[in-house]
Amino acid sequence: MIYLDQAATSFPKPTEVVEAVASSLRNIPGSPGRSAHKGAIEASRLLFEAREKIAAFIGAPDSSRIIFTSGATESLNLVLQGLLKKGDRVFATGMEHNAVARVLEQLKKERGLEVIYLPCDQEGFLILEEYEKALRQKPPKIFCLNLVSNVTGTVQPFHEIITLKEETLLLVDAAQAIGHLPLDVGALPIDFLAFSGHKGLFGPPGTGVLYLREGLETDLRPLKFGGTGSRSESLKQPNFLPDRFECGTPNLPGIVGLAAGVDFIEKIGLMRIHRHETALADIFLEKIRQHPKIKIYGPRDRVKATAIVSVNIEGLSPSEVARRLNEEFKIAVRPGLHCAPLAHQTIGTFPQGTVRFSFGYFNRLTEAERAAEALLSIAEKK
Repeated sequence: MIYLDQAATSFPKPTEVVEAVASSLRNIPGSPGRSAHKGAIEASRLLFEAREKIAAFIGAPDSSRIIFTSGATESLNLVLQGLLKKGDRVFATGMEHNAVARVLEQLKKERGLEVIYLPCDQEGFLILEEYEKALRQKPPKIFCLNLVSNVTGTVQPFHEIITLKEETLLLVDAAQAIGHLPLDVGALPIDFLAFSGHKGLFGPPGTGVLYLREGLETDLRPLKFGGTGSRSESLKQPNFLPDRFECGTPNLPGIVGLAAGVDFIEKIGLMRIHRHETALADIFLEKIRQHPKIKIYGPRDRVKATAIVSVNIEGLSPSEVARRLNEEFKIAVRPGLHCAPLAHQTIGTFPQGTVRFSFGYFNRLTEAERAAEALLSIAEKK
């Protein structure tokens, strides 16, 4: 099988990740912070080292501000449900994933939020003039920014956006950016950074991170309450980090696997990975670009995109194209709306969606070429 659904979850996982997970399951008894025996102490050490490693990877000055979650969705929910109150004004883009949009719509119903979806152009870029106009009318409490689209790979003009934000809190959904683009929260005015571990970081599913800037933890109500291994004499949730937002037994095998994924990226080099992935997307696009029945979505200037490519074949549904790619050519892609109906409305592909090809570090040149040839073959036989 040629696996080109890397935006959903990266595959295969590096050997180092698989071995780290297996070693944790095989050799580490006990839970971090829950006992004083050798296994629990080792578990605590591994958890602390993983937190330090991820903090360093994103430029966080204090590793206690790295909150482990089950994924980007929980991280985003933690911020939006924990921060927003009745009547708050919120900005989001027209390219948001449902991990943001569904939460906002639910809170709009429950708490009377004022939610403004800022328009983007057909390539998926935020229209900065509309953003400025909305800011002048009334700044929001928080701006939810999908940094890289899971539909088109569009990279938002981040530096132009942050020069305008002023006192607005910024929540960055980096699920499709982390591991593909450099991110430094110590040098950028990012208040909250949410990401999953199983995509660009090569970690296991069920892992994620929320970074929050200093001073914001007291404004954020935890999503969950329960045992933390600390202050067990009190029935109140601890108010210090990371315990305030981490209760229950942590997913230690997943977290050590995530740390191993970060080690793998640092060994290979983030920009080397990025160049390889985008080169594959460029080769794929070059081969299909001129076909009259194939429509390509997203940035025309691929320097402003990651290795995610959405297409459609005239006269065929995305699901039919994906089925034929799978059955006839053993190529795995993802058709449909990609849990991002707002993005598809923006690029003009709602409700049918697109066929998404997403390339990763372990894909090879021959696979990109074969995928292009398969798509061309389907377009010709239609």
